[in-house]
Amino acid sequence: MNNPFLPFALPCLAEEEINEVVDTLRSGWLTTGPKTRRFEQEFAEFVGAHYALAVNSCTAGLHLALEAIGIQPGDKVVTSPYTFTATAEVIRYLGADPVFVDIHPHTFNLDVQQLAVTLSKIKGIKAILPVHFGGQACEMAPILQLAKDWELPVIEDAAHALPTYYRGKPVGSLGDLTVYSFYVTKTLTTGEGGMVVTDRADYAERIKLTRLHGISRDSFQRSQPVDGSESDVKDNIKTSIPNSWYYEVVMPGFKYNMTDIAAALGIHQLRKALIFRQRRAEIAQQYTEGLQGLPLTTPYVHPDSSHAWHLYVIQLHLDSINFSRDRFIEKMTEAGIGVSVHFIPLHLHPHWKAQYGFLPEDFPIALQVYQRAVSLPIYPSMTDEQVHRVIDTVRKILG
Repeated sequence: MNNPFLPFALPCLAEEEINEVVDTLRSGWLTTGPKTRRFEQEFAEFVGAHYALAVNSCTAGLHLALEAIGIQPGDKVVTSPYTFTATAEVIRYLGADPVFVDIHPHTFNLDVQQLAVTLSKIKGIKAILPVHFGGQACEMAPILQLAKDWELPVIEDAAHALPTYYRGKPVGSLGDLTVYSFYVTKTLTTGEGGMVVTDRADYAERIKLTRLHGISRDSFQRSQPVDGSESDVKDNIKTSIPNSWYYEVVMPGFKYNMTDIAAALGIHQLRKALIFRQRRAEIAQQYTEGLQGLPLTTPYVHPDSSHAWHLYVIQLHLDSINFSRDRFIEKMTEAGIGVSVHFIPLHLHPHWKAQYGFLPEDFPIALQVYQRAVSLPIYPSMTDEQVHRVIDTVRKILG
């Protein structure tokens, strides 16, 4: 009897999440409200940040973070080509241009030495946007030093990095702003969603406004009773009216807020984050041990970083096997195992090639890594039997 298909990724949801969502539905408050506030507070505490602002995607969070630091048309932002397109597209939202820096061949994160060269050569750079690939922290100490030297803010793309630690400190407590993803495949999911964290009150206040149309008080705030000591935002008028209807549009904004339905999932996912990470680490260790001796390279873990293990990416030694990476993927699929590729470098995509005239060899390490990369399934609900099935299948195909 054939084994059922093993998907590449599955969310890990239990009764706690289901019950919290049902409670939200029964409460009558579905959009941004008490559950979102609770999720934000607990998330800020978890990552060691002063402020956490829930949004409807990591893409939205990156956009708001760049807007908050003042990125304008004609500016440049340094980032990685080895990432999902959202990292770079949000720079274009603001009329700025991404400046790609090639990756380190072991970590697949920004190459710090090349970053230093780029900062010294290219004018008009206004920010650094490192991507913590696969759940492993970038080399943040030298990145932050370069940022200090050049007086640049750092926005971290931590879509993969929860929970990830750099030299004992959680990602989220390092740069000026950090943005997370809660997409369905991520280490913590709200279905769709994201979070921006920062220690700066000015950034937090601006993102609060820009994430919801630039209005001074959202519907949840307007629903809360206020006492006579509080001032309405209009002309300092005193009010004690519950469910006050008054708000002001104080700046242009966006529709990027998180719903309480999504936050209800996030509250319980966050409480399991360390347990999820432990299981992912166990699976990663089994893979690393079980794939020894094959014509492939298992993931490198930098000594300064813990790893969230959002991804487990192997590198095939194509000169030692008689078929391509794509054929390997086909063979895994035929064996009933879902795999993927992270990522197709941005400079290979038609849009980015047309926009900036990139050639494949412009970022040779990203190109080489991509041509050999395969992401194996890794998620907390995988059983040891399923993990061993993946290992045995890889060994059979490559052996």
